[in-house]
Amino acid sequence: MGKFYIPVIATAVLATSLLLGCSKKVEKTEDVRPVRAIQVTSGQQQVMAEYSGNVQARVESQLGFRVGGKIQTRKVDVGTLVKPGQVLMELDPQDLRLAQTQAEANFKAAKSNFELSEFEVKRYRELSKTGAISRSALDAKNTAFESAKASYEQAQAAFKGQSNQTAYANLVSDVEGVVTAINAEVGQVVAAGTPVVQVAKAGELEVLVGIPENNVEVVKRATQIDVRLWANSKEVMAGKIRELSPVADAATRSFTARVSILNLTPKQAVLVKLGMTASVQFVLNTPGNFVKVPLTALYQEKGITSVWIVEKGAVKLVPVQVGGVSGNDVLLTSGVTSGQTIITAGVHVLNPGQQVSILEPEAKPAADEPYLSSQNLLTPVATTSSAESKTSKAQGAGK
Repeated sequence: MGKFYIPVIATAVLATSLLLGCSKKVEKTEDVRPVRAIQVTSGQQQVMAEYSGNVQARVESQLGFRVGGKIQTRKVDVGTLVKPGQVLMELDPQDLRLAQTQAEANFKAAKSNFELSEFEVKRYRELSKTGAISRSALDAKNTAFESAKASYEQAQAAFKGQSNQTAYANLVSDVEGVVTAINAEVGQVVAAGTPVVQVAKAGELEVLVGIPENNVEVVKRATQIDVRLWANSKEVMAGKIRELSPVADAATRSFTARVSILNLTPKQAVLVKLGMTASVQFVLNTPGNFVKVPLTALYQEKGITSVWIVEKGAVKLVPVQVGGVSGNDVLLTSGVTSGQTIITAGVHVLNPGQQVSILEPEAKPAADEPYLSSQNLLTPVATTSSAESKTSKAQGAGK
């Protein structure tokens, strides 16, 4: 019997010792979360707005005949370079020439009658001096002369006017430029004034763009305007707002802006063609000091916008005031001061007081151009000290 219980007792002692070893208390390690962060600075920010448009001539005329008729010939095509006085289209001049011939005949008849009346009135004046004719006969000849003179002048004006009408059968360009559109063809009967050819005047070029209504005032205050062609974005040309419509377009609800392209170099003049797609970039310096942080740094909770600040290796949630958006960044007016470290990624998995380790910054790709999106950027903001006091009050209220 003794030999049977000895192994059982030894096994029980061994199991007890193993259980005591497993129940030894394990030390708790603190969770340190790796995060990405940046150190922010406060100051004036340079923000930009970019809109696309198309290149146009500053002066683009819709030309039409000054008389009606049937188009007989067309001498230009779209893209034809024209000079002042060059014929663009011709009407059938047959009816106009007949009218001119009639006016010329009336003019010649009136001229002959006037010359006869002039000769007779001179003769009657000489006879009146000798008393051979009465005063009333002389007055009658003077009246007939004045009437013949008026008829002559009337016929002369009608003949000149009809000659001009006949000349209007030829549509000529009054400027140097390029034909950009043809709106009528040979054989078509057009009324006087109907646009048939569109000519863009050579010289100053501009870009036509549409400005959203929330950025009209922002664009007006742009300190620098750059124009780039979609076909060659490396060439940067200076621009200037020549005209900004005071009324929104009924279809697009945007305000039309005409941006003149200034000081083109010979190389740029060759590159810029009418109708090309271009982008216009409006650069503006904010009047007040802002702190720029990535959009991913914002944390929304219960309608309050906040950011996580790193202090002594731990995070703290601080409410902030957003003044505007610039591309993928937001501009803060209060809540954050220059030099503080802000969490930029993973803001929704952090807890107040949590320990964090900051990762090495990633290599940034080519930065996209920022875009304006708020006219609040034009409103001067509070100074840093006032922003700090607002932040401290917010934090005190939270406690």
